[in-house]
Formats: sequence, C-alpha cells, structure tokens
Amino acid sequence: MSTVPHAHATRFGRTVERVRVSWRWAVVVLAVAALAAAPSVVARLPVGDTDVSAAGLLARVRGSSEIPYSGYAQSTGGVVLPVTDPLSSLTNLLGDTTTMRTWFLGSDRWRVDTVLLTGERDLYRDGLQTWSWDYEAARAVLSTDPALRLPREADLLPTELGRRLLSEAEPSEVSRLPAVRVAGVDAPGLRLVAADARTTVREVDVWVDPGTGLPLRVDVLGDGATRPVVTTSFLDFSTAVPDAATTSFTPPPGAEVERQGPTDLAALADQHSDAVPPTTLAGLPARERVGAGAVGIYGSGVTLLAAIPLRGRDTHGLRDQLEATPGAVVDADGVGVGVGPLNLRLTTRGADGTSWIISGTVTADTLTAAAQQLATGGSA
Repeated sequence: MSTVPHAHATRFGRTVERVRVSWRWAVVVLAVAALAAAPSVVARLPVGDTDVSAAGLLARVRGSSEIPYSGYAQSTGGVVLPVTDPLSSLTNLLGDTTTMRTWFLGSDRWRVDTVLLTGERDLYRDGLQTWSWDYEAARAVLSTDPALRLPREADLLPTELGRRLLSEAEPSEVSRLPAVRVAGVDAPGLRLVAADARTTVREVDVWVDPGTGLPLRVDVLGDGATRPVVTTSFLDFSTAVPDAATTSFTPPPGAEVERQGPTDLAALADQHSDAVPPTTLAGLPARERVGAGAVGIYGSGVTLLAAIPLRGRDTHGLRDQLEATPGAVVDADGVGVGVGPLNLRLTTRGADGTSWIISGTVTADTLTAAAQQLATGGSA
C-alpha cells in the first residue's frame, strides 16, 4: 500500500488533503532547517576518528551499494549552466539547493522525495520500473529507466554521488582526511586527487559512515576553486532498515496516470539517432557500451566526457543561448562555455545535419580536440 496521501474523490476532500500535505511539508522544511543548524552546536563536541586506512575506507565505500538506510539530505550546486531547453533539468539540478528525503532498501527498491516549499516530488524504484509522483499536479508517471539518461535529484544523494566518484579511484589517488561529524556520525574522510591532468576536478572529499561504508557528505572542488562547486550532505541519517511499505507506491484515486517512454535529451538521442560515436574521443577511450549506442561516454573516474548527437532542428535555440553567454568561445568548431569544473560545447553542424553536445569534467583544450575530431568523423 502506498504511503503517499490519497486524494479524495470530491473537490472539497482534495482541497483538505492538499492543505494537510502542505502543512506536513511545511513542518518538514522547518525540521530540515533545524537539522541544518544542529551541527554548529554538536561540532563543539570532540569528534572520534578511526585508524582505518584510505584503501580500507575506499573498499568499504565500494561495498556499500546494497546496505539499507534512510535520511534527509541537502545538496547545493554552484554550476549554473547558461541554458534552459533542452538542458533545463540539468541547469536546475547543478545550480540550486535541493532537499531530499530517502528510504533505501536496495538498488531495485527505494524512494526519494524532493522536498519543495509547496509539496514534494517523489520518485519510487520498484524492480525495473520507476514511478514519479507530483502531488501538486496529482500526476503519476510509470516508466522504465533508460540505459542512458541525464542526472536527476536522486543522483545527488551523498551515498550515490560519493560511491560514483570513488568507484574507479586507484588506492594511490586517495588519502585519509580527519573525521568530521555528519548527521550525528563521526565520519572519517577520504580525499581523491585524480592523476589525470585532463580532468577539471581538483579534489573530491568524501566522509563516510565507518560501520557501513555509506558516504554521508561529498564536496567536489574544481580546478582553481577555493570552495566546493557541488556539496551534498545528510542532515539526518539512519541505518535502520526502512519499512518496505515506505518504498511502495499505488496511484491515488483521481490521479492522472500515464506510461511514459524516455523524455530527456540523452535518452532520446541514444534511442533515435543513427549517429555513430567514435571508439576514442580526444584521446579518451569509450566506456563499455551502454544503451543503443548513439551517445558516446568516454574516460574514467572523474575524467569523463559525453557526446550526444542532435539533429539541427533539435538544438532548440541552444546555440543562441551559449553564444550569448559572457566568456563563450565561438570558433569554426562551434561554441563552448565553461562553468566551474564543467565544460560544454555545441559543435558546428556537420554535412549530415548532426551537431554534437559534448560536455564533461575535462579541460577546454580536451573539449576542443573532441569537437575537431567529431567534425572530421575521426575515430582516434
């Protein structure tokens, strides 16, 4: 049975229910604010550390993918992309503050609520299918996750982001950081300094629950930055196994329900474009092929590059938006901008009418080399 409040059949009943949920989430917002202030009080207490090595802590993080947990988390991004469509979801995700409540039973059964001032947007994973629930719109959407997609709020949970960023780190690239208190946990830290000079990510700092290896806080620093460009942290955290009912969803009576195929830019391009990305791009090898194969993903660790093909009519004014951005570089290969550790370029349209959006945590020179290679159709 769903734990999401059910809408009543009558207009009066639905209005009452909306008032109840708005009040409930107003309390949640206040609670999150109180939790955010709490560390300033408990930080004065001594923080206990552990003698676990960097390599040992890295191994614990990598072994934590199926450990149940729940908690409140908040992410703050300083990467403000100068574009709206077709990358508006990514712009909001990387440039705003996002507050989330999550219950995790396993990689195939979890729930993440994005907490808003007026309500919530909920995402439920149940096996191979995903439910999204927008309470304010009373709309439920059932979909199957595509093999390739743009990031979403759930990807910014400390557990998810920390594990992804450390998943391919070499033991020689990580070192221990002193423990800090995160959500009431004395969390030992890891610092990743990538060895690849082509990356724009200078450091990744991850603080970990010592018992489970679950990342509790992540700071990402770009090259030359003095403060994190992305930080995400739990404000409240528990390793108690969540009630299974919490992660289940049934559309409420009266809700608009629909089934939906892929809608984001990466998923649509991957499934509907006949473009063929090269096996190597700007010297970076392609990762194991995922999806239908039109989108190329290159590099490893925190040195990553994505190439997404677009037909000319699908750029939706993206070129104009990028060209109008202060500091944009416009040349024969296209137009490029850089925001923090993220560089993005839209290539000049090729003879077949295809442009490429290429973006990643790589230097501008690497991105330019990628654009030139795609323009000539080279494979190396």
